Amino acid sequence: MASLFVALLGQMRSPVSQESLPDPRIGIIPFSDIMAAERTGSQDSMIEMDAQNKMTEKPAAYDPNSDFEAATIVPDPSERGTTSGKDSPAVNDEAVQDPNIVDFDGPEDMDNPMNWPMKKRWQNIAVISVLTIITPLGSSMFAPGIPRILAEFEESSSTVATFILSVYILGFAFGPLLVAPLSEIYGRSVMYNTGNVFFFIFTICTALSNGIPMMMAFRFLMGVAGSVPITLGSGSISDMMPVEFRGRAMAVWAIGPLLGPCIGPVAGGYLIRAAGWRWVYWLIAIVTGLIAVFTFFTLRESYAPVILERRAARLRKETGNPILRSKLADNTTTPAEKLKTALVRPMYFLFRVPIVTLLSLYVAVTYGVLYLLFTTFSLVFGQNTLGSSYGFGEGEVGLVFIPSAIGMALGIVIFGAMSDKLVTQKISSGEKHKPEIRLTPFLTIPAGVTLPIGLFLYGWTTHYGVHWIVPMIGVVIFCFGLMGIMMACQNYLLDVYPQNAASVTAALAVLRSLAGALLPLGAIDMYIALGLGWGNSLLGFISLGLIPIPLLFFLFGERIRGVKKVPTATEA
Repeated sequence: MASLFVALLGQMRSPVSQESLPDPRIGIIPFSDIMAAERTGSQDSMIEMDAQNKMTEKPAAYDPNSDFEAATIVPDPSERGTTSGKDSPAVNDEAVQDPNIVDFDGPEDMDNPMNWPMKKRWQNIAVISVLTIITPLGSSMFAPGIPRILAEFEESSSTVATFILSVYILGFAFGPLLVAPLSEIYGRSVMYNTGNVFFFIFTICTALSNGIPMMMAFRFLMGVAGSVPITLGSGSISDMMPVEFRGRAMAVWAIGPLLGPCIGPVAGGYLIRAAGWRWVYWLIAIVTGLIAVFTFFTLRESYAPVILERRAARLRKETGNPILRSKLADNTTTPAEKLKTALVRPMYFLFRVPIVTLLSLYVAVTYGVLYLLFTTFSLVFGQNTLGSSYGFGEGEVGLVFIPSAIGMALGIVIFGAMSDKLVTQKISSGEKHKPEIRLTPFLTIPAGVTLPIGLFLYGWTTHYGVHWIVPMIGVVIFCFGLMGIMMACQNYLLDVYPQNAASVTAALAVLRSLAGALLPLGAIDMYIALGLGWGNSLLGFISLGLIPIPLLFFLFGERIRGVKKVPTATEA
């Protein structure tokens, strides 16, 4: 021990330039600690323990081998050229040996979103949820006024009538391909605030439209800008929430993108009757402007790699040490390569990872059917175009969307609570959490069965003109099952790929929104050819055939996800 002490003193006496010294706040053991360790004969253990505490301390209940914990704190091993788990302590060793690595400072570091007080996390989620209510309003709030818009611009095509509504959802399909990659480079909050500004501008432009082509163009751009909270919401939740709270957080966030299109037409129908269709967009613009200001001052950045990179940049400036770097930074690739990989990753997930491909297909079909119903409600219950006999006015047609909201609300409450309860029970019993618990058959099979039941009931009761309350019950049943399937699939994918949550959500959103935009285009022709009864029955049979997909991944998901990795820069 004495010889080691002499060697340390010799190093201290040797001339070293100030610039070459590492930052004294990062990973340096005080000299007094070494003296105390020498006096007690435990210098080695003291140095090791202090270094471990200062450099690798993690939040409480942190498990580096977990598939889900500290989702965005642990970098994707495949992109750093290492393997995770006990067999490869390379990341932790790097933090201990290299004093120029900048990391979070343990469970007391409030810059780490996983250490935020629960109240602060829920406040962030509440702000994001409000954003996800506003942007989907633009998709369907003006739906009851489509006949008036066609008359104003002297258009009679039924395809145009449908596409005016669905072009907005087409923007939801293309927006995530840009939004998700940029959020993983520049952070979540920048994207939220930028999206708010562009959504505000494009909404005003839509209100000023002087023709259907101009309206379609700006509605598409509204969808692109409005896709930001839809795309990043689940990623933000994964940044902040441990797995046992993720289901209920997802339920709160899901209220916006799913209930927004349902409640919008209720108010929109009466607003259009009183003030005209343009005031739908003026109202959305006013509300967006107010919320954008509130979001700018309240929403905190939650993406750990960006937070650490900003901390490293600040310390480089304060200390004059240019080699300080974030623990989660990827220094093996250029910025251009990082951007390329980030842009490719959502499509890689969608087309080359079977878990994402099949579950996205299931979600896309259910979402497409939902929007098919939305785009034809005004025709089925209003104009008698499809042979029904309800004859609702503009205001009453808006009320037809309320059962959709009721079914979704029931699904959010029930399936969100049950999903988290299953996870909590597993963790409390000492078992390691496996993402497949999210696809438990007694959740996904009943949810899957309710989809065709609701469609059969809705289709045949509208076909025979049964009292409107009966087809509306069918809509409630369908939307209840829809929420069960969407929440189970999305929670499962977040647990499987937490560090790439935004890219996985983007992959889901692309296929889901394409189905939501394109399926309604054939709705009127399908109903004219097959009738409301057999047309909706066809959709019900398709939904019935997709029920085994969650069961497949419940049984074999662990084996399948062990085969496919996320894309690296080389693969991209």
